Amino acid sequence: MKRFLIGLLVLSVLSCSQKEKLLGDTEWQKQMNADFKDASKSPLKKKDLKSFKALDFFPFDSSYVVKASLEKTPNSEWFEMKTTTGDVNIERVYGVLSFNLKGKTFKLNSYVGEESMQMGRFGSYKLFLPFLDDTNGSSTYAGGRYIDLMTPEGDSIEIDFNKAYNPYCAYNEKYSCPIVPRENYVPIKIEAGLKNFKKH
Repeated sequence: MKRFLIGLLVLSVLSCSQKEKLLGDTEWQKQMNADFKDASKSPLKKKDLKSFKALDFFPFDSSYVVKASLEKTPNSEWFEMKTTTGDVNIERVYGVLSFNLKGKTFKLNSYVGEESMQMGRFGSYKLFLPFLDDTNGSSTYAGGRYIDLMTPEGDSIEIDFNKAYNPYCAYNEKYSCPIVPRENYVPIKIEAGLKNFKKH
C-alpha cells in the first residue's frame, strides 16, 4: 500500500511539472515556454532560469493574423545587416509584404539570409521578418521583435503577429541579434506576441 501511495505521489509530481512546462494559451506559447525552461535551449541567464515560470504574452488576438500580398524582389542586392555585437549578417530583401491592420495599410520588408538559402530545400526556406512598432520600449522590447515565415508558393503569405518574439539579446547580451532596419517600422501599437522580459 505504501509503495502504491509513493508511486501515485511521484506520478502527481511529474504530472505537475509537465503542466508547468505547457503554460500558455496557444500551442506556440506553450512551446516557447517549454523551450525557455529547457536549459539546453534557453537563452536565459542561469539566475533568470532558476526563477523562470513563463514568458509574458499579450492575449491571443485573431485581428493580428493578417493575409499579406508579397511582391518578390529577385534582383535585390545582398547587404550587411548589423547586429547588436557589431557583427553582420549577409541578407537581402526577399520581398515586400503589404497588409491591412487596424484599418490601415502597411508595408514591411521580408529578408532572407545567405545561410537560409543554402539550407533551404526544394526552393523553400525561412524568411526573416523583423519589425518595430509603438509598443517598443514600454510593453515590448525596445529593439523590436521578429517573426519567422516560410517562402510561399504563391504571391500571398499569412503574418501572425501573435507569434512575434524577442531577439535573444533581450534576455542575454552575449547573443548577437540583427538590428531591425528602420524601414520596418509600423507606426501603431501591435499588442500581440511576446511582451518585454522582466529580468530578476
